[in-house]
Amino acid sequence: MFDIYMTRLHELTVVLYALSVLLYFVDFLHHNRKANQFAFWLLAFVWVLQTVFLFLYMLKTGRFPVLTIFEGLYFYAWVLITLSLGINRLLRVDFIVFFTNVLGFIIMAIHTFAPVQFESEVMAQQLVSELLLIHITIAILSYGAFSLSFVFSLLYLIQYDLLKRKKWGARLLRIADLYKLEHMSYVLNVIGVPMLMLALILGIQWAYIKLPDVYWFDSKIIGSFVVLAVYSIYLYLRVGKGISGKSLALWNIASFLIVLINFFLFGKLSSFHFWYS
Repeated sequence: MFDIYMTRLHELTVVLYALSVLLYFVDFLHHNRKANQFAFWLLAFVWVLQTVFLFLYMLKTGRFPVLTIFEGLYFYAWVLITLSLGINRLLRVDFIVFFTNVLGFIIMAIHTFAPVQFESEVMAQQLVSELLLIHITIAILSYGAFSLSFVFSLLYLIQYDLLKRKKWGARLLRIADLYKLEHMSYVLNVIGVPMLMLALILGIQWAYIKLPDVYWFDSKIIGSFVVLAVYSIYLYLRVGKGISGKSLALWNIASFLIVLINFFLFGKLSSFHFWYS
């Protein structure tokens, strides 16, 4: 029973770490101090939990946990989080903080859901199934964010056309102004991109554990990375190049069409996505 509770705490730690990475991504794009502070305290709580787990493990084994690869991975993740907290407080280099935490999340996820570290085969299989569940849930939430972003971009184009043709009336008033439509579309993509990135990290780990002979050039895998790439380009165009308006809305709509192709067409062509659980 104690092992089950510890496993649940490890899973909670991964979820909290994912939320922290998402908030650091928001701060990375916008220098948002509130997001940075919330992400810092979430990460600090994760560090406290990890430190407690590390201490309990040392009491249980009577040694420092670095003698196996999985012990080393956990200690490595702890070191990365410790360094990230220090950098965030002392140097405030947001670029390094964000990517350090992405790496730390990958390492922690590998350690948490690796089935070989559990003596019970049933518990190991349960962890792998829960890994898949978390992967699917985060991926669908990211697709939901992209879907709403698409709606806002579509309304942007409709409103843009009405204004250009000077079609004043109730329909124009019922649609929000162009700035708000574009801003909401952008915010939803800011949420969707890191969530999809985290979902892909967990999905790759699940495939590596469950399907050792998986074809890594599977259409669904390639399609998912293409979706991540086109939405990352959207963010780059918006933040890095300062592009906005109709052209960005069209890019966002085209990106969502790729989401639909990946979800429906590539899902059917995939050799494993709808056949394993």
